[in-house]
Amino acid sequence: MHAATQYGGRTMNKLRIVPALIGCVAFAATATAQVKIGVTVSATGPAASLGIPEKNTIPLCPKNAGGKTLEYFVLDDATDTTTAVQNTKKLIGEQKVDAIIGSTTTPNSLAMIDVFAESETPVISLASSIRIIDPVDAKKAWSFKTPQTDVMMAGAILEHASANGVKTLGYVGFNDALGEAFFAEVDKAAKLRNIPLVANERFSPKDTSVTGQALKLIAAKPDAIVIGASGTPAALPGKTLSDHGYNGKIYFNHGVANNDFLRVGGKDVDGAFVPTSPVIVASQLPDSHPA
Repeated sequence: MHAATQYGGRTMNKLRIVPALIGCVAFAATATAQVKIGVTVSATGPAASLGIPEKNTIPLCPKNAGGKTLEYFVLDDATDTTTAVQNTKKLIGEQKVDAIIGSTTTPNSLAMIDVFAESETPVISLASSIRIIDPVDAKKAWSFKTPQTDVMMAGAILEHASANGVKTLGYVGFNDALGEAFFAEVDKAAKLRNIPLVANERFSPKDTSVTGQALKLIAAKPDAIVIGASGTPAALPGKTLSDHGYNGKIYFNHGVANNDFLRVGGKDVDGAFVPTSPVIVASQLPDSHPA
């Protein structure tokens, strides 16, 4: 295990086996003795390594709070935006839930906003993008989230990269809202530090090969490459870059800090970096750590 290093209140740690902890939030209603909480997570599909522990955490959530009985209704959106929207409509229209937890991913969470905002149902997303909550308008006033934002984590990556001699940067991310949002924040953070992005590639979470993207990245000769992806699919570009001899620094976003990603990535992601919250590496932190 490597000791964790702090950057701006976050933790940058070399990838090792770490536990994933998902928090629960219980809502209190004033009008009835029962509070219904809907849950839509990606328990199957590309984001399952994140969604399964989220789903498994629900039975551990409190059954009572503030003198109210809490009832949970859990659905799987299969890492699919259309299903996430359908689940949101079902939870609100059929189950009459008071609040919703979900979804697992940025694309799903963004797709749900119009539905829950129309019914004024508060939602706590488990995804990363700041776009889920910002800018605060009539719709996003009902949207909340628990993980650190992509703004924070992109800043942590570039702070570490700059401090460790990185002069040029490459990027490869999902071809969805997560990949685009994280690229935007990495690009901003890189420009603040005068680090040019020399290559920018995309891939699908369902792809089985990213050889073409990896070869283009390597040809650009960046000092470091940021992978804007989450769950086990994020391991594919890391493994491919390693297989083709890339020896620069590799950074992942915080959506890979779980055991399944490490299992799939294996030795090919050993030594890569990921920004994460202190709780993920709590055993490595000194007693004096403020967290």
